[in-house]
Amino acid sequence: MQPRTRLDRLWQSAASLALLLAPATLSPSHAADTAPFDLPGPGMRITVTRGARTLPIGEVPGLATGDLLHMGADLPDDQRARFLLVSAFLQGATNPPAKSWIRVAETWKRKDKDRLLAVTVPKGARQLVLFLVPDTGGASDTIIDNVRGRPGEFVRATQDLNQASLDRSRLDAFMAAIQAQENSYPEYLKTVAPVLARSLSMKLNEDCLAKVIELQAACLLENRESLVLGDVHGSSLAETLTGATTDLALQLSATPEAGFGYYTPYIGVVRDIARVFGAFSNPQFNYLPTLSLRQGAGVSLLLNAAPSFKTPKSVLVAAMPAIDASSPPRLRNTAEQPICAMRPGIVLPVDGAPLIYSTAYAHTMAVRLTTADGRTMELPVQARADRGGYVPKQALPTWLSGTIKAHLHGAWGFDPFDGPDFTLQAPDNKGWSSQAATTLVTGRDNVVTLTGAAPACVHGVTMRRGASAEPVAWTMRGDGAIDVTLPLKAAKPGELTLEVRQFGATGPSTLTLRAYEQASRLDRLDIHAGDRWGILSGQRLDQVAAVEFGDMRLKPDGLSRDGEVDRLRIAAEGMGSGAAASSGTARILLTQGRTASLPVTIAPPRPNASLLNMSVTPKQAPAAILLEVQGKDVLPDTARLVFSMKAAPGTQLLPSDGIEIATGDGLATTRLAAGPDLRLQGPEIMVGSFDPASLGPSAFGPLRFRIVRGAETGDWQPLVTLARLPRLEALDCPADAADAGCNLRGQGLFLIAAVAPTPALERSIAVPAGFTGATLGVPKPEDGRLYLRLRDAPDAVAVASVARPRS
Repeated sequence: MQPRTRLDRLWQSAASLALLLAPATLSPSHAADTAPFDLPGPGMRITVTRGARTLPIGEVPGLATGDLLHMGADLPDDQRARFLLVSAFLQGATNPPAKSWIRVAETWKRKDKDRLLAVTVPKGARQLVLFLVPDTGGASDTIIDNVRGRPGEFVRATQDLNQASLDRSRLDAFMAAIQAQENSYPEYLKTVAPVLARSLSMKLNEDCLAKVIELQAACLLENRESLVLGDVHGSSLAETLTGATTDLALQLSATPEAGFGYYTPYIGVVRDIARVFGAFSNPQFNYLPTLSLRQGAGVSLLLNAAPSFKTPKSVLVAAMPAIDASSPPRLRNTAEQPICAMRPGIVLPVDGAPLIYSTAYAHTMAVRLTTADGRTMELPVQARADRGGYVPKQALPTWLSGTIKAHLHGAWGFDPFDGPDFTLQAPDNKGWSSQAATTLVTGRDNVVTLTGAAPACVHGVTMRRGASAEPVAWTMRGDGAIDVTLPLKAAKPGELTLEVRQFGATGPSTLTLRAYEQASRLDRLDIHAGDRWGILSGQRLDQVAAVEFGDMRLKPDGLSRDGEVDRLRIAAEGMGSGAAASSGTARILLTQGRTASLPVTIAPPRPNASLLNMSVTPKQAPAAILLEVQGKDVLPDTARLVFSMKAAPGTQLLPSDGIEIATGDGLATTRLAAGPDLRLQGPEIMVGSFDPASLGPSAFGPLRFRIVRGAETGDWQPLVTLARLPRLEALDCPADAADAGCNLRGQGLFLIAAVAPTPALERSIAVPAGFTGATLGVPKPEDGRLYLRLRDAPDAVAVASVARPRS
């Protein structure tokens, strides 16, 4: 055993003090139940042979029929207490094992055939349990009688002990890693501890990381019973590997775990086992459960109570891996981007199975590297919980370059094991290039795209201008390139050099670019006759202050960039007649007092039309209560709108023209094309048929329309107000009270703002915002009608013609 660290001794002292204080607050049985497994017991050495292969027990997640196990107690030479080693295969709670399934070895004998066990897993066996029994006359017979007499209790205890041993392996892995950091690089704990907790599915006390460095490790390691929060296993190893989840730390009292056992928040304690073994207590023996920590062929047993060598003597019970079909974990690649193969401390991040870190079930792990030219190599790796994945055991070869495919594989027990694939990158000697050699301009920041091998390996970009050098920001793209932001707002024209530094490269890759001083370049002004706005195209249009054309003064109203071309929308101030049909010259006012002239050719007027007439036609059978909306400018969502429009002066309608209809906020739009829903009466009149359902169920309020002709669109014109109607089903009124209200039943009643018995909406009842009921209390109608104010059209009144009130 390794010597205890200072933290181990501190924790042991605290545990001892807790045990001394326990009787004051806990019953003796409760105190015994919650004792931690921290007493080292004897050891064993076990190997498993399957076919022609032999593995140590620490690499075997599950046994199979036909496996040959060689087992022996690992006791010191001066061991004075004699132990019998008893192995028993179990088949189930209702099927006692055959006597031949139970074997006994006398560990103190000299001959291997007497002191060692060689057992083969029989067909039908599901569990294997081992006993270390103090040698007394008839001891083995007592054990055999107990196992065969109550096999179900040992089945449950074996399952729980095996799972608790796996849990303890994660706890030990966490604590060992924290102690290693404490003794070497304590300042790294703030980074390493969260990675450890995530890898091993542990609960992390975040408050510990806020303490001073010297106290962080001690804080993380105290109160072991609260360390585990989330787990990725249930009550069996199969669930451990397939990702079923539990939450052990929230189980503040014993709760069933998939019907097999009971756990406390401290993973090492299985309370139910104490009750199970208590049933076997007799004047000769008491049963003590143990946790089995397997490393290689060695099995170290941990006890939660000191064994007794006086009558009643203690029988140590240890569980072996379940006898079941192998179920390897499904590891996931958690890297969001390619990984730099040459980065110091490269990690292949994985998630999905904490046991790969705390056990040796996954062994002989390696990654198969395949380059773009087809070369392959095997690279051994090891799982590191403090790194969150697999790390290479040796340096990667320097001949790697470009994109490399990496496949994780190895063995899970006796079976092949395939993990996820990764994409690696390594730099080459071809350098970096850019298409921005002539497009850099001073006076503003420029984003330059650089292409080259291994963007994942870039760790810095520097811009040099003359004698000055400054690091610049960059981001990795998903297409094998990086975007570099060059701060040139205060720069002067001239050459600049970019230095790209990469892991694995002998030196920085350099790229020379030139920045130009570019004034506004005015290409054209597009404006239609009658319009009071236009589009100015060119470069550096951020320098445009205003445009004067005819009697209009147009100001910037939004700048966009299309490739290397700026497009500036300009709009006239105030009211006016718009651009004349004749061409002319525009005067461009630039910043800093400069001016320029630009010839303008006025385009033909954009297609426009105004609403001429409309009618509303119901499109579905009316509800039980007819609801009629007053007002010709309101379109119920239960109806279809037929409308006509007349072309504006100078516009001739074409058969290919379309109509775009949208809500006032523009969030819902639809388009009518030539066909049954849109037809020409003549060059000046067009008739459209519109179903409001095409805008979606949440569209409402004022609608507008405009003509669409190819890439050109007309001005928006008001069309109608869309109102969603509730569906009214019945009105129930009591007959015994003249002034009593009524209950209005229906669907979508939240669409009503208020209900009144009179057309003037007097004595109205408001409907609360967000109303979700199917029945609404309303006034009793005076003339057989109810009058509704709708939320979607508050200025209109909807009339509900109700039948004679029903009592």
